[in-house]
Amino acid sequence: MTRPAFLLLTVVACALGTATASACGCGLDLAAALGATVLAVIAHAAGNVLNDLHDARNGADATNREGIYPFTGGSRLIQNGETSERETADLVKALLMLLVPGGLLLGLRGGGGVIVLGLAGLLLVWAYSAPPLKLMSRGLGELTVALAWFLVVVGADYVQRHQFFVIPASVALGFAAMVAALLLINGVPDAGADRLVGKRTLAVKLGPTGAWALYTGLTLGAHAWLLLSWWLLIPPTPALWGLVSLPLSLFASAWLFLNRQRPARLRPALAATVAATLLHGTGMAAGFAWMGWNH
Repeated sequence: MTRPAFLLLTVVACALGTATASACGCGLDLAAALGATVLAVIAHAAGNVLNDLHDARNGADATNREGIYPFTGGSRLIQNGETSERETADLVKALLMLLVPGGLLLGLRGGGGVIVLGLAGLLLVWAYSAPPLKLMSRGLGELTVALAWFLVVVGADYVQRHQFFVIPASVALGFAAMVAALLLINGVPDAGADRLVGKRTLAVKLGPTGAWALYTGLTLGAHAWLLLSWWLLIPPTPALWGLVSLPLSLFASAWLFLNRQRPARLRPALAATVAATLLHGTGMAAGFAWMGWNH
């Protein structure tokens, strides 16, 4: 229910933010980096569990017969009778009981900005699934997750640097666009069920062709932004390792276009999108880490 494999997205985001600070000569506070990563992963896990809870309550997962596990359709633990809504809600509370005091401790160590970023992240986690906002059902889910992962990268940098800076914000923007594209393509197989229960996700609103167009714009835009920001002298040249994800994004876009009316055949595009997102962040992180190592 916490989607362990997808938690890698948050680990990579934290590694990217930590590496941008290291490359700028801020050193490496390993304890703070590990603490920030653990807390961000717990927040991500809580968001996934909360999403399962509310998709059970609104009927989306019960209605969904076209989900492509493990990418879409929820964990189905509630629907299969392996757990209850009450136990799921208790798990969310337990994760929050770990997260809040841990975040306060990290804030005492890393400055007030950490607490501000953490609170903003928690707000996004709650607003994504829970009423009355339930942003995922209003076509704002992609924007919400983009903002959340933007904050993760910037926050991981802030924990090391103790101030905000333009370079982590720049690379976070591209990574956030890749995460938004991942959510968008994951919504395509679920669109039929979501439409039936009144979830107006972007995949529902745009339809298959519109979802493909936006997906392509987000993924190509993320890579184009990395090139443009490098040309503007924001990130250093080693950050261009993030471009290694471009072939996978192009493949996923082509596969999505060819199979946009046959969502059951989208598994290769979903897997390629996950791999591209991880590679985009890991490539940039590796470039920054190499710079930090050679400082």
